[in-house]
Amino acid sequence: MHEFTPEVEALAKEVLAYSLERLKSDPPLDGPRTAEDLFNEVGNTITTKGLGGQKALEVFTEVLAKACISTDHPRNLAFIPSAPSEFANLFDLVVGASALYGGSWQEGAGAVFAENQALRWLSDMAGLPKSAGGVFVQGGTIGNLSALVVARAEARKKFPNVKRFAVACSAEAHSSIAGAANVMDVDVLKIATDADGKLQGGAVGAAIDELQASGEVRVFAVVATSGTTNLGIIDNLESVGKAAHDRGIWFHVDGAYGLAALCAPSVRPLFNGVEAADSFIVDPHKWLFAPFDACALVYRNPKLAKDVHTQHASYLETLQDESWNPSDYAIHLTRRVRGLPFWFSLAAHGVDAYSEAVEHSLTVAKQAAELVRKHPNLELLREPELSIVAFTRKGWVKADYQKWSDKLLADQIGFIPPSSHDGQPILRFAIVNPWTKVSDIETILQTL
Repeated sequence: MHEFTPEVEALAKEVLAYSLERLKSDPPLDGPRTAEDLFNEVGNTITTKGLGGQKALEVFTEVLAKACISTDHPRNLAFIPSAPSEFANLFDLVVGASALYGGSWQEGAGAVFAENQALRWLSDMAGLPKSAGGVFVQGGTIGNLSALVVARAEARKKFPNVKRFAVACSAEAHSSIAGAANVMDVDVLKIATDADGKLQGGAVGAAIDELQASGEVRVFAVVATSGTTNLGIIDNLESVGKAAHDRGIWFHVDGAYGLAALCAPSVRPLFNGVEAADSFIVDPHKWLFAPFDACALVYRNPKLAKDVHTQHASYLETLQDESWNPSDYAIHLTRRVRGLPFWFSLAAHGVDAYSEAVEHSLTVAKQAAELVRKHPNLELLREPELSIVAFTRKGWVKADYQKWSDKLLADQIGFIPPSSHDGQPILRFAIVNPWTKVSDIETILQTL
């Protein structure tokens, strides 16, 4: 199986041709099919003798790939989509073909060096000290969990007799915070936001003081969100960070989506206060044009993370020196060098191109909000702070939103599933793709 035969070489050319053709052409939107439907067409693909490389590739490209929605389609505005650059996508092929291991410096020094330069760029934009550092992990869920584990370890040092710990966040915090709390068996203190949906330091301080008055539960971390998934709201990072640090509590910023806009001068002041974070995350596979999966997890003091996350075993002792081993900074050991496609694209294009691409998304979001505002059947929910535009359709109930969404995908116009806010159905555009144009927004709005 490991020999590079003429058959493998021919298949490699076909795989590359498929990849290049997809990059050169507008990505298809496509859509899901039932498992029964797919089985009726392709049958059992795992056979005794094998299908052969060309047949297996044909099954994928002609059937299975077309049953997947393309996240990089310019009118896929669902959830937080992805729009990897051509350079990032092509270099992902290099990463896969190079058999690189990204868990240790010993085995992947060159790759880890490059990843660390990309992390340094993010740290510098956030205003963290030169000693800051971190690692690329699978996604925001693992990033948040890994950071919170370190935060709790620090709290245990200070308060060894505390029986119960809690993490504080807003009611709009990402679901991964509650998920992390469940894994860690800690409580979640959900704090109400202000009228603008922002978490404020005063509310954080008051809620923590009230909870800790009994002495039975202690907050070990405060999580501020820098661009909520649903509406793109940025918490008051300055006041929340101060409330946390005034009480000796770890301050973590979940910027999985929004912190990418640190590179956009027009909105950089919105992130003031992030420089006080003890840790933060940002997902380059969301708004920094990297392929799935890449979350940048950065610590102010990475030594604290290394003390917590380093795994010990006889066969790992050779790695336990002063080298920078990415496996020491999160809940993982084996890892691919998932930050390399991001590094390659950033190194190739330069930071100015990244700033321009993010600014473009912000501009399209403002234009989309204006189109919604002028539309006779729509109501803008709020002015977009970043690149998420949320709105409602007059006279519609939940079923109407879903019916419209289903037809939009079936007609291959766009992918925009409904969401909700304050218990009411809404629609939202998550604009992170630099190829999304105002004309795409207009095409969608014409159906409403």
